[in-house]
Amino acid sequence: MKRGIKDVSELSEEERGTFENWKAVLSEENVTVEKIKEFCLLQIGMVEAQFKNLDNTAEKNGRLILLHSVYSSILGAIDGPAEQRKALEKHLTTLL
Repeated sequence: MKRGIKDVSELSEEERGTFENWKAVLSEENVTVEKIKEFCLLQIGMVEAQFKNLDNTAEKNGRLILLHSVYSSILGAIDGPAEQRKALEKHLTTLL
């Protein structure tokens, strides 16, 4: 792995939760829009739970805000009208 992690047990509880969510989504045979939507909602819930931690560093809070924005934008692209969807797709592209 990029960070030199050889086993999932080396991850923090937060990282392990994210890893398991990603693993569940990616192990599915067919990824559907509904599954992507469920995944984004799950991730938003996890991010919002972490916002409650008063011991977060400014750097971590910045990362959480970015993650929340990205997952919310993806949901907006899925659920929004076509014009709004195009604007969100353009916004997400600029984030990359």
